[in-house]
Amino acid sequence: MTAQNLPTGEDINSLLEKSLLACGVDLDAVRGDYPTRSPLTGSPLLSVRSDDHSQIDAMISEAQQAFLTWRDVPAPARGALVKRWAELLTEHKADLANVITAQAGKITSEALGEVQEMIDICDLAVGQSRQLFGKTMPSERPGHRLMETWHPLGVVGVISAFNFPAAVWSWNTALALVCGNTVVWKPSENAQLTALAADALLARAVRDVGAPAGLHHVVCAERAGGEQLVDDERVALLSATGSVRMGKEVAPRVAGRFGRLLLELGGNNGAIVAPSADLDLTVRGVVFAAAGTAGQRCTSLRRLIVHESIADQLVDRIVAAYRTLSIGNPLDDGTLVGPLINQASFEGMQKALEQARADGGDVLVGGSRVLADAAEEAYYVEPAVVRMPAQTEVVRAETFAPILYVMTYSDFDEAIELHNGVPQGLSSAVFTNDQAEAERFLSSGGSDCGIANVNIGTSGAEIGGGFGGEKETGGGRESGSDSWRAYMRPATNTVNYSGELPLAQGVKFV
Repeated sequence: MTAQNLPTGEDINSLLEKSLLACGVDLDAVRGDYPTRSPLTGSPLLSVRSDDHSQIDAMISEAQQAFLTWRDVPAPARGALVKRWAELLTEHKADLANVITAQAGKITSEALGEVQEMIDICDLAVGQSRQLFGKTMPSERPGHRLMETWHPLGVVGVISAFNFPAAVWSWNTALALVCGNTVVWKPSENAQLTALAADALLARAVRDVGAPAGLHHVVCAERAGGEQLVDDERVALLSATGSVRMGKEVAPRVAGRFGRLLLELGGNNGAIVAPSADLDLTVRGVVFAAAGTAGQRCTSLRRLIVHESIADQLVDRIVAAYRTLSIGNPLDDGTLVGPLINQASFEGMQKALEQARADGGDVLVGGSRVLADAAEEAYYVEPAVVRMPAQTEVVRAETFAPILYVMTYSDFDEAIELHNGVPQGLSSAVFTNDQAEAERFLSSGGSDCGIANVNIGTSGAEIGGGFGGEKETGGGRESGSDSWRAYMRPATNTVNYSGELPLAQGVKFV
């Protein structure tokens, strides 16, 4: 593994200020006393405002008031707002990507990919704005029509994590807006500048198309700000992305007020590699899924379950690939692995590796910190590969860092059991050229995850498919497919045009 030179704090701040201004952020208006830091160097960035309880309450009130107007705007006209937003995102793709890199530490290609994901969901949402359709069902009564219609919910609260600091919000916001809702967003404390930049582009789109003011708000606050969205009865739907621990706290509170909930939680993702797999393809898929974004994707590959007949060969090739990874400045073209988000992530990784060794694991490569002399407050690490004798508790728990645990199996049933033997259920993959194995993996008796792939890694979901997982991942679905329904409420309608009043099921009441 090779380490690359790091930028200076001055370089990052200069690029950040230029990019924020290009996105339309009023720097004087957002300045405050809440410090932000860049994981690239650990150096301070622009300090931002800190919204208090009354300010957040006012945001929710404004969003609720705007909803009363926005819900009556025809859906295709609502789509025009999202279309304009996509145009601005396209125009300022590099600017927003720079902010994402400065705050989340993503390499440039991944940051640009995140903005492209935002553009893609806007494209999907614009099309969806003309297809918010319900069904018409046959009525058992003559002269009656039975149908369903779909209606906006109200204020949608979004709580997002640092690792996709803009894309996940856009998944929710693009669909929420075309469905007739308004949005209040509480981003991660580690990504508030990204949120302000992304929201500024949406604000420009609102002005350009003459949409109502108050459709969207950004909450700059610590945990209490998110809790306010969780508990406020005016927030009709809460979409929360984060840890399983967070989900277990949020879910009963929203349910207790009969609010709607969309959860995207942990993902301890696994991949099975069968004897028939194309190993060249497998190595490429595994290395990106496990080491990309420094292992800080919810879809990052964390468990590799390999047939015993090819395990040594495949592991040797993966270890060799890991040794070539360039680690360092994510703004440099040649860098493949940027920093962890903070010290806590690094310490969590070290604790997991220590436990893996205690459980009999063999760390084959990686795990060490690099570039500490260049940036004492930044945490760059070598992605690790660990050969494990069994799926121990440390393997069953998600560690949000680049650790790939490798285990072996002898028959496909054992592989499926190992794969499903964790509490999380987000993304999964099988590498095989055996059609029967591929079909079994995709069947109801195969992967128990919300995403199941064949001959592709666990990372890199496309906008067209619904994104989400099962078990402790929360059961939510965002992005494509019919996930728009989460942002609307159905109503069943019966229209009687018969001139008579027959009752259903033949009931007589005189």
